[in-house]
Amino acid sequence: MKNLKQFALKNLLRSSVLWAAFAPVLLPATVSAAPLSKPEPQLSQSVIGRIQKLMDNPSTWQKIPKQVTLCVYSPDGPKGESFKQAMSYLTEVPKYTRMAKDIGIDLNVTMLNPLTLRIDIGYPKLKKRASTETKIRVYSDERVLAEDFKMKKCDGAGMSNIRARQFNAFAGSMDAIGGILTYKQLSEAISLLSRPEFASRMTNRDYEVVGIIPLGAAYIMVNDRKINTLAKAAGKKVAVFDFDKSQAKLVQRIGAQPVAVDFTSVGGKFNNGEVQIMAGPALIFKPMELSKGMIGPNGEIKGAIIRFPLMQVTGVLMMHRGKFPDGLGQIVREVSSLNLAPAYDFVYQTENDIPVKYWMDVPGTDKPGYLKMMREARIAMTQDGYYDKTMMQFLKRVRCKFEPTNYECSMNEE
Repeated sequence: MKNLKQFALKNLLRSSVLWAAFAPVLLPATVSAAPLSKPEPQLSQSVIGRIQKLMDNPSTWQKIPKQVTLCVYSPDGPKGESFKQAMSYLTEVPKYTRMAKDIGIDLNVTMLNPLTLRIDIGYPKLKKRASTETKIRVYSDERVLAEDFKMKKCDGAGMSNIRARQFNAFAGSMDAIGGILTYKQLSEAISLLSRPEFASRMTNRDYEVVGIIPLGAAYIMVNDRKINTLAKAAGKKVAVFDFDKSQAKLVQRIGAQPVAVDFTSVGGKFNNGEVQIMAGPALIFKPMELSKGMIGPNGEIKGAIIRFPLMQVTGVLMMHRGKFPDGLGQIVREVSSLNLAPAYDFVYQTENDIPVKYWMDVPGTDKPGYLKMMREARIAMTQDGYYDKTMMQFLKRVRCKFEPTNYECSMNEE
């Protein structure tokens, strides 16, 4: 699709590219994806201490790789606007070398060509120096990227959390239906998961999740405003991603008919009426031209986006543990959790850019029913093995921290 170059996975791309520049050299902490007009993120003393401990360990220097391949998903490849924007953030890297200098590290990043950069790092305290050449491989097909990461053709990867669930079921269950209802809850969850006590959960054999990136709440989108209750969704055709079996399971639970789609086909099927209901974050509305599926023959607004979060959509950054020094993943997780502002700025912008006429609110009296349905679906799909039980317990604690009087907080099914 022509406008897919605006596809908002550029947030995931941007974070992936920044990680590419610093993960190999142990210093993701020196860079911020935030606009320069905003305050630089402040590292806690515990994070600075971990960085210095890592740098002081002689074995760290033995494991710094000379070459690294980072694979990232960009629907329109390396020539697309989204990837160009992501790469543009590397031009700001030199402005953050001061932060590295403040903790005794010399850092230099050089672009050798549009998809290759060299990172030189020096540590005067131990009189150590190392260089890493990072090659960025861009994929327009996320399925192929995941397979190449599995086959170790990629040392690190950036992809959607739904796709990445195969590598880490715990982290991949964050996008569970109704698991996180607000952006405040999501920020809290990402911050908590970046702590050292969750390190073992963020690893699975050779795979390690080193960053979680918000991509926006997923909203139900309908081509007919009359489909405004769960009962009215029964019998309707609903788009589900073919690689996520839990979506089809959920659709069947409400008596609707699942129709398999992928990122390239979902917009077209919604716009031409092959599916009547789909779900997704606001970031897909413009590039997929979903307004076409919501406008009737006379130009009236027939469909709508239901302003009720179904789930949170996130992206993840992952690496093969054996390729990098021990302890690097924990540092990257903690630092990336401090750099969420640009992702949220983009999420808010995409939601606010959608004209008010396309939105439809859920009556307050209907919300308890939606929450009950999502809770029951979560429990059932956890029992069926689609969601990680420990993650469901964790997400419930986060929800109840913000809404302690919610009825679910006194129940123990999750």
